[in-house]
Amino acid sequence: MIHVTDLFRPHNDPDDHWDLACVYGLAWRNRVDLLGILIDDPPPRQHNDPDVLAVAQMNYLTGKTVPVMIGAPRWIDPPDATKPKNAAALRGVRAMLKLLRDAPRPVVISILGSCRDVAMAGRFEPDLFARKCAAIYLNAGCGAPAPEKASKLEWNVSLDPRAYAAIFQLPCPVYWMPCFETVGESARGAERRDRYGTYYRFHQGDVLPALSGGVQNYFAYMFLPGRGAATNRPADALRPNWLRYLVGPPDMTLQTRIRGMDRNMWCTAGFLHAAGETVTGAGKIVPLDKTANGVFTFDPIQVRCAASGVTEWHSGSSSPARFIFHVRDTRRYADAMTAALKQLLMPLP
Repeated sequence: MIHVTDLFRPHNDPDDHWDLACVYGLAWRNRVDLLGILIDDPPPRQHNDPDVLAVAQMNYLTGKTVPVMIGAPRWIDPPDATKPKNAAALRGVRAMLKLLRDAPRPVVISILGSCRDVAMAGRFEPDLFARKCAAIYLNAGCGAPAPEKASKLEWNVSLDPRAYAAIFQLPCPVYWMPCFETVGESARGAERRDRYGTYYRFHQGDVLPALSGGVQNYFAYMFLPGRGAATNRPADALRPNWLRYLVGPPDMTLQTRIRGMDRNMWCTAGFLHAAGETVTGAGKIVPLDKTANGVFTFDPIQVRCAASGVTEWHSGSSSPARFIFHVRDTRRYADAMTAALKQLLMPLP
């Protein structure tokens, strides 16, 4: 697996740090071989950096040495890829292509933020993607079949609509995970029950106390310089004491505060499905081939996506294969995914 994420510090949205812990949870259980993490180049309007410290913390806890790559700050067309002025911008994309090329077996790519780097990589070397990319799990967009209902762009799509559209043109399977059916509806959490949207919400206090001390410190450290920080010592938040904080005593003031927060999530199901697993209505993680009653499925579709980022789809097979995430039990989905998230993270040391 290659994990492509908008993981920033200060955080843009804490779900990205939960997602990082999830893929390390799968790697810890030997369900995936985590080859690398590519972090988006932060948009100019945001005052943050790729959170390489979070990756360092997870590497330390698990004993792994997963490398970090940084994405391109702008779209670069294939004819311009070899120009010297673009060499630095494309270092992350080149490193990702090398991981694909050197991998002993096909690779799953999970996209959680901008689609720019994967789309460009696929444009640069489409034959490599046809041979070595087992699947792309695309966490972006709106799942409403009618384009008029999907016309308001979801955040990840808005980062680079052209790149989002380009993912659907790549010569490899795409498992599309729309974040919502439509953007802008007010219902959230348990009240929102999209069939074609991955969104769910959980209460952090229902999960955090069950995790190891190191993992709890990992999440607390992420909140130090971000929104919701509970510290009167802002200078401490700027010191990169990522290891000292990780192995040190818990900051119970901050722990208490973050346990009282709810967290919006989108990507959990895709990680599990990529590893050959699904989730029952009771929240148990099981092999895909051991149950016909998973709380979600991926259904074959035919899909078109305009350069504007607006999609239109209907049921049916296509080549290369395209699938859409489908919640099969909207009533139990959020609770089931919360239980699965907890089950996935508890074994982390």
